[in-house]
Amino acid sequence: MNAANADVLVAGAGIGGLTAALSLHAAGIGVRVIEPVQVLRPVGVGINLLPHAVRELTELGLGEQLAATGVATARMVHYDRHGNRIWGEPRGHALGYHWPQYSIHRGALQMILLDAVRERLGERAVVTGTAFVRCAETEGQLLRVILRDLARGREHSVRVRALIGADGLYSTVRARLHPGEGPPLWNGIRMWRGVAEWDPVLGGRTVAIAGSNAHAKLVVYPISGEAERRGRALLNWVAEVRFPVEHGGMSGAADWNRSGRLSDVLPYFAGWRIGDLDVPALFAATRRILEYPMVDREPLPRWGRGPVTLLGDAAHPMYPVGSNGGSQAVLDARVLARSLAVNDPDRVAGLRAYEEVRREATAELVLANRSMPADRLLQVVAERAPEGFERVEDVLTPEELSELDAAYRWTTGTDVAELNGRGSWGVG
Repeated sequence: MNAANADVLVAGAGIGGLTAALSLHAAGIGVRVIEPVQVLRPVGVGINLLPHAVRELTELGLGEQLAATGVATARMVHYDRHGNRIWGEPRGHALGYHWPQYSIHRGALQMILLDAVRERLGERAVVTGTAFVRCAETEGQLLRVILRDLARGREHSVRVRALIGADGLYSTVRARLHPGEGPPLWNGIRMWRGVAEWDPVLGGRTVAIAGSNAHAKLVVYPISGEAERRGRALLNWVAEVRFPVEHGGMSGAADWNRSGRLSDVLPYFAGWRIGDLDVPALFAATRRILEYPMVDREPLPRWGRGPVTLLGDAAHPMYPVGSNGGSQAVLDARVLARSLAVNDPDRVAGLRAYEEVRREATAELVLANRSMPADRLLQVVAERAPEGFERVEDVLTPEELSELDAAYRWTTGTDVAELNGRGSWGVG
């Protein structure tokens, strides 16, 4: 199997790369996807798809699969470490959007996208076991790209009109475009993540956030529609702990599949109970715990050059503060396809038009997530009421409470009226 005869070649079969393939195909543009992993499996933990991403995936015909697989988030609520409610707001439809917000297993979402690509573009549309090596030269309107068949250890070349690097945090395409950038930047927070089947908690469809990552913070939410239909909950949890180290002092690589240990995370959350959720018991019931440093990269002054550009985490890795990383990759893919279609047949002009729309918008989100505006207020609560409180109004002023609303508007980068009112990005 090879990736020859593709108009556009996408490196990376993650959420962004597969959404790009579906969007390009819908726009009438030929596309192939390469992926170093030989067999794609539903690995990972939970993510949130915000309404702006759900809209785009729904327009790609995936609305029913999302509704059946994920959980339509009803609300997001902040608590202190003692379980006292600080602030909350409705999400998705309840906030006024025409589209829901979904909490979903990342691997399940990837399989939905992969199945759709193979069904619509053919089994040969995704070439696994194949890695991008380098771009050789441009011949007229064609770019010669060197790929490696990892099973055989052989290199071969293909000619395409555009190359999209959607190959994640350690993007090889990005490294070729921006050599010498160095490793991802760590902010001192380590995250432990896991998934466990549990009784429904906190109303069943809540994204709950407790504590503050000035010290220790918990995020937990259900991610499985199938478990919900059985009267259960598949709870995704993220435990964040800040360590007193210099920014950039990360030891080891940021690897989403790195195993973590219960004994490392449990002491920071001993005795935590949020409503009807026993936090240590949930951790102990988790079969596999993953450990990951919270990292990002500096926003780039440019993404691509010539017929090459970046997408998703390869372009703008960001802290998971606004639950927006995966959603932004979906938006990238949709704008990419539209820009290439509008500027057809000039692929270079299409790529630059895509970057013009997406680069500054995502750079603002990277910087907004770094500032962690909501967490600053959560830390204020911890400092003013370390033993808890009865009324949040005794701890935060009305102006400070309103700042929490503004913080999430800033880090999610979406507006109800704007999203509901704008036209479709589809061109197919």
